[in-house]
Amino acid sequence: MRCPKCGTDDDKVLDSRTVRDGAAIRRRRECVGCGYRFTTHEEIDRDEVTVVKRDGTREPFSRAKLEKGIRVACQKRPVSEDQVQNLLDEVVVALEGEEVPAARIGELVMERLHNLDEVAYIRFASVYRRFTDVKEFLQAITEMVKK
Repeated sequence: MRCPKCGTDDDKVLDSRTVRDGAAIRRRRECVGCGYRFTTHEEIDRDEVTVVKRDGTREPFSRAKLEKGIRVACQKRPVSEDQVQNLLDEVVVALEGEEVPAARIGELVMERLHNLDEVAYIRFASVYRRFTDVKEFLQAITEMVKK
């Protein structure tokens, strides 16, 4: 691992522990060159999953891209970092097969956001479902309230 301060490739691991119920490992490291201490996180890379988009194009699954969309939906909401990471972990674990439709990923996220924060759910749904007018938006809110 390259030191973020001096760029040296040599470091030693001071501490390792599992986080997010074993879905990732947090390592505390120290640069041998300058003594700077930093933290790294390791998690399973789901490169083998291909996302099939609405237009039929395919791209590798990106946890970072999914996380960005969820964070935008949860912005300025009472949703903790742990809740976001747990939601992401649940969605990644639920992905089955080599090819997953983007619609399936969106549904998995919306199911979990609905239980986590209703405003974040509506925000995510408004982008995911591509609301074109206020009527569609109101219909989604009405459906959510009925659940």
